[in-house]
Amino acid sequence: QMVLSEKVNQLMEWASKRSVIRMNGDKFRRLVKAPPRNYSVIVMFTALQPHRQCVVCKQADEEYQILANSWRYSGAFTNRIFFAMVDFDEGSDVFQMLNMNSAPTFINFPAKGKPKRGDTYELQVRGFAAEQLARWVADRTDVHIRVIRPPNYAGPLMLGLLLAVIGGLVYLRGSNLDFLYNKTGWAFAALCFVLAMTSGQMWNHIRGPPYAHKNPHTGQVVSFFLIFSSAFLLYFCKIKLMLKERNGGVTLGMVLLHEAATSDMDVGKRKIMCIAGIGLVVLFFSWLLSVFRSKYHGYPYRYSCS
Repeated sequence: QMVLSEKVNQLMEWASKRSVIRMNGDKFRRLVKAPPRNYSVIVMFTALQPHRQCVVCKQADEEYQILANSWRYSGAFTNRIFFAMVDFDEGSDVFQMLNMNSAPTFINFPAKGKPKRGDTYELQVRGFAAEQLARWVADRTDVHIRVIRPPNYAGPLMLGLLLAVIGGLVYLRGSNLDFLYNKTGWAFAALCFVLAMTSGQMWNHIRGPPYAHKNPHTGQVVSFFLIFSSAFLLYFCKIKLMLKERNGGVTLGMVLLHEAATSDMDVGKRKIMCIAGIGLVVLFFSWLLSVFRSKYHGYPYRYSCS
């Protein structure tokens, strides 16, 4: 009982200074592996040193810190559960002891007994968002954590900057607001909007794809940062980026056609713009149809590209 009390007091002291307790091999064996223990420990095994070049580790660490801080500064904080971290460069012996060869990995060490299969977090299935980690922690420990994210001022700052720029332009050119009726400027803005909405980044923002994929045939878990032959990565690079370029090409062609029909330039330049616009629309729209034909082999329509 005296040993248990000392262990709990030591962990509480460390947790009061840092939400995620950093551990080496000695601390891990003494406070996590060795009995007695009446508390659960969520341990993140990671590799955060720059020379390891583990991008996923850094992103997962940010979410893990948010989860640990949400628990540490909540009114329900107790000594039932602690959050810890073992970095490979600080505790490589722990990785060897647990036969671990990948990072990041989250394991729950329960208050009684050894970790079971469900105590290892399925990162490739659930992702590493703090909310998903909180659900897993609640399922394994019955400790419910309300995730509180720090405020993000990037959006309001960008909106304020945009309004300031618009206000400055109106102030400087208050006597001449003809630039607001510039068709070329609005056409360029529409083209940028089309490219942004059809980009792969927008698809990632909406769909939230995982950073790893489990091959259903071999069971192998592969990170998108390590391979370039995954079907998901192929979809992202080939389909989304191609659609972005081709939609942008069609839009640019329509803008050129509109300018050729309505501008006050000489006839020669307008003819060149018309021919260029027709060429862009025909070429890129044909490529769009070819994408659908490659995805859906029964698609009956084609234009100029097979």
